[in-house]
Amino acid sequence: MENCIFCKIAKGDIPCSKVYEDEKILAFKDIEPQAPIHILIIPKHHIESLNSLSEEDADIVTYIFMKAKQLAKDLGVAESGYRIVNNCGEDGGQTVKHLHFHMLAGRNLQWPPG
Repeated sequence: MENCIFCKIAKGDIPCSKVYEDEKILAFKDIEPQAPIHILIIPKHHIESLNSLSEEDADIVTYIFMKAKQLAKDLGVAESGYRIVNNCGEDGGQTVKHLHFHMLAGRNLQWPPG
């Protein structure tokens, strides 16, 4: 997608702090972290949101979650715990219209806080 910031990041047109990359996905540090570890995991192929996911693209979600599991282990948070979040649509808090998952870790994330 021509004007999608995450597509531009995936292509290397916009720099990011890469955590992981392969031919299918890219994981990079969030520029406004909400936890000590806050990375975004995106498919390189443009998919607008979870609502836009097609049968042909469905395998990418499984792939992302399997890589997230490995990233959590690599980052040393698999045992202490982490959160995976997907915001879908405006009311769901999605600000970039490219499917992405937030991995948050490095502090207690119990809900509700307190």
